[in-house]
Amino acid sequence: MEYDFNLRGKVAVLTGAAGVLCSQIAMGLAKKGVKVVLLDLADMKAKEIAERITADGGEAFSEKVDVLDKKSIESAADKILKKFETVDILINGAGGNKEEATTGRDKSFFDIPEEAIKWVFDLNLIGTILPCQVFGKIFAEKGKGSIINISSMAAFIPLTRTLAYSAAKAGISNFTNWLAVHMNQEYSPEIRVNAIAPGFLLTDQNYYLLIDKKTGGFTERGKKIIDKTPMGRYGKPEELPGAIIFLCSDEASFVNGVILPIDGGFAAYSGV
Repeated sequence: MEYDFNLRGKVAVLTGAAGVLCSQIAMGLAKKGVKVVLLDLADMKAKEIAERITADGGEAFSEKVDVLDKKSIESAADKILKKFETVDILINGAGGNKEEATTGRDKSFFDIPEEAIKWVFDLNLIGTILPCQVFGKIFAEKGKGSIINISSMAAFIPLTRTLAYSAAKAGISNFTNWLAVHMNQEYSPEIRVNAIAPGFLLTDQNYYLLIDKKTGGFTERGKKIIDKTPMGRYGKPEELPGAIIFLCSDEASFVNGVILPIDGGFAAYSGV
């Protein structure tokens, strides 16, 4: 058997595709010859990424989608099927956290608004389930497909302060396990559902939570993370696509229901 991780000609749909992580994944897939569809509420940014992929010789287009609106997802699915006739891969990258749902020195757990908790839960968990309903149905009808959800290290080890985010990501991991079994038992053994669990990757969103603005060194929180990471560094967004390519490929044909850490050993280290 040759291990070439060939994905050429496959059609991949990515939600949250305008974000730092999923845009890197989209570009990585495009380099493997995958036709990439970028779905995001931030449609102009998604369009820019699609144009960049096209300029580099890939094939991509974007569509404005609200992952909390099933009709919006279904409308996008109809357009994708008209253009490409099929979908082979779904990557659920829509998600995130918000300050209002996070504890801090000036915000007690007891004072976190219900609306903020629901916002984080809905975006991460419901925003993963609904695309799986729409595109999973396509996979069920054709008897083949690959779904990859984006979980987090916070699903394995709840992080201080981010109570809603940690719980929501744990829900994504659990849902990934459930859906992997459900799709095999009810529809086809050739439908696979897995997830990746990124560790601490340095992005624009968290940069100054982890890097001190004045010194350029680690913040107190950042130092705790590095001390708990055997590889002694943060990850980079461009280190995610390789794992995605593997999970999407035929070389991973017996990998199902897995939550794959990409964390520099963070989850493996007890601290002693």
